[in-house]
Amino acid sequence: MEGVSKLKQNQKLKNSLWRSIKKDWQLYALIGLPVIYLIIFKYVPMIGNIIAFRRFIPGGNIFGEQWVGLQYFKMFLNDPTFYNVFANTFILAFLLLVITFPAPIIFALLLNELKNRMFKRFVQTASYLPHFFSVVVVAGMVFELLALNGPVNSLLAGIGFDKISFMQLPEWFRTIFVSVDLWQTLGWGAILYLAALTGINQELYEAARIDGANRWKQTIYITIPGILPTIVVLLILNIGNFLQIGFEKVLLLYNPLTYETADVIATYVYRVGLESGSFSYGTAIGLFESIIGLVLVLGANYLSRRITDNSLW
Repeated sequence: MEGVSKLKQNQKLKNSLWRSIKKDWQLYALIGLPVIYLIIFKYVPMIGNIIAFRRFIPGGNIFGEQWVGLQYFKMFLNDPTFYNVFANTFILAFLLLVITFPAPIIFALLLNELKNRMFKRFVQTASYLPHFFSVVVVAGMVFELLALNGPVNSLLAGIGFDKISFMQLPEWFRTIFVSVDLWQTLGWGAILYLAALTGINQELYEAARIDGANRWKQTIYITIPGILPTIVVLLILNIGNFLQIGFEKVLLLYNPLTYETADVIATYVYRVGLESGSFSYGTAIGLFESIIGLVLVLGANYLSRRITDNSLW
């Protein structure tokens, strides 16, 4: 009897799913392309991670020729260069998290306080534009601005300072990278927070004003708690991508003179895996980075759920 009842329940679920698909087939068709994209370009390539445990020879078996176990993991864990690039990655990721994550929140709160709609729209538009610039264009702009005879050095020379070779000095790379990333992501990152701000009940502000709360207290006790779920979700996602520094931007901005502070895991994998042809070694490093990211996002989600009752799942 239990088996028959389960079969009936399964049949009802199938019929219900089929009716739902027939009713909203447009929505299912719309989501079909992104799902296909994820399967082809995100999930299928995961099969290639097997060569992190097998010796891959170009022109041979795409899944490797010989099982070597954890040999490549031991290689990079005993490689001093790996620890240098790991430290660089961690420092850059920490700076981005500390500086570029809260900046859009502050920017959105400031925009929300503007009363002049025309000025507000102008600031929003001007801040969104850098997001749409190609990374190649941005890198070219940075090189032109910070060149030895560029505008920045001309200004320094004009006020009596010595010219600085910004792009050739390792100590300047992190400042340049974080500044460029902040410029590109500030306005775009504020969009979600501005959308969250529109969802806050305006009656709460009216009640707070009646009680004598000023704008600062309204922000602390109404605005920030109102957008806290959005902040938590985006923070978890950012922590999940903690070690995935923008590969293209670093690749375009760094050079052998700045490897000391600029070389990160992604660029190291690129040089080792593609330029040197050590595909299995590069895959092992990339897989190690992905595992760390998975642990970070799971840990951040768990802590967020325990502390704030907000989480991704």
